[in-house]
Amino acid sequence: MQANPYITEDLQALADTARRFAQERVAPGFLERDQSRVFDRGLMREMGKLGFIAPELPEQFGGLGMGCLAAGVIHEEIARADLGFSYVNLLASLNSQILSRYGQPEVVTPWLEKIVAGESICAIALTEPRGGSDAANLRLKIERVGDEYIVNGEKTSISAADQADISVVFGRTGTPESGAHGVTALLVPMDTPGVTTSRFDCHGQRAIGRGSIFFENVRIPVSHRLGDENKGFVQVMHGFDFSRSLIGLQCLAVARVALEETWAYITQREAFGQPLSAFQGVTHPLSSFDTEVEGARLLCLQGLWLKDQGLPHSAEAGMAKWWGPKLAYDVVHQCLLCFGHGGYDRGPMEQRLRDVLGFQIGDGTAQIMKTIIARTRAGRQFVPA
Repeated sequence: MQANPYITEDLQALADTARRFAQERVAPGFLERDQSRVFDRGLMREMGKLGFIAPELPEQFGGLGMGCLAAGVIHEEIARADLGFSYVNLLASLNSQILSRYGQPEVVTPWLEKIVAGESICAIALTEPRGGSDAANLRLKIERVGDEYIVNGEKTSISAADQADISVVFGRTGTPESGAHGVTALLVPMDTPGVTTSRFDCHGQRAIGRGSIFFENVRIPVSHRLGDENKGFVQVMHGFDFSRSLIGLQCLAVARVALEETWAYITQREAFGQPLSAFQGVTHPLSSFDTEVEGARLLCLQGLWLKDQGLPHSAEAGMAKWWGPKLAYDVVHQCLLCFGHGGYDRGPMEQRLRDVLGFQIGDGTAQIMKTIIARTRAGRQFVPA
């Protein structure tokens, strides 16, 4: 990791420790986990014991209270080794922010301690067959009956749907016309009667997986509500600014390791009596991408630094989320071409290409991110949709 203004000596030491763990324990199973589609819970517990899961969480919830930049530097080191496995860090940081801020302590604290320890996975169930980012289209029904909520409906394209122990579920408690102001969030244990799941055969990120979650008359105590009734979407979605910066780092970490391997490769591979690095047609695209990756990474770190300082960071997070995944895909694509058929064959480079592609779809599309940026810069009243 190269020095920059956001990385202190302590953070650098943390990153170095995380990289050793990632290289020794995570990287060796990178290809196998993709092929078997089996997620390694034992490895997740190892990561938890080292304090590498949600280190930004306050100590009262089992975290280390180290800040969001600490989560970022760990996150990118795990992603270097296996982007799919780094989903553990992403889901833990995003959902821990939601649970710790909006949940009742007696309900959420035991779950937070398990998440940090690597003993539980928490999914976030927002997207439905009708759409995801458009809150007005959410149709999963949440009806209050006494001290319980009754949940009916379907969530789809949910990361870790069939592996999660709990899920943050968004559903409609208001009328369809109420839009984002009629949505409530609940913490749902996945072993609750009436909850079933399915799994998709996705292009990438196959070990963590995606799928659907079905709710049929699922009864959840009112104590499991996250935030206020009818305000769950408006309140909870603020936490996504944190995860968007993490996603940028996550994808760019893959781009950085791909570039490192490609720079080394083109100095060894020869054509027409010279190394490939002698040809500007090979080195100039890599040089351009290397420049963009360094700039994009600084933007992601800036977003995390702003959050640690309690400063607005929605625009920076939006930039990180749309630019990071797209840039990473373009970088890995170029690196794969440099390796020729050896890159196209089943192996690390083609798997990276498949893995990073998913982040151009999930967790907010580029179009949504650009709208968020525009609203931040021009004012929401001037960018209504």
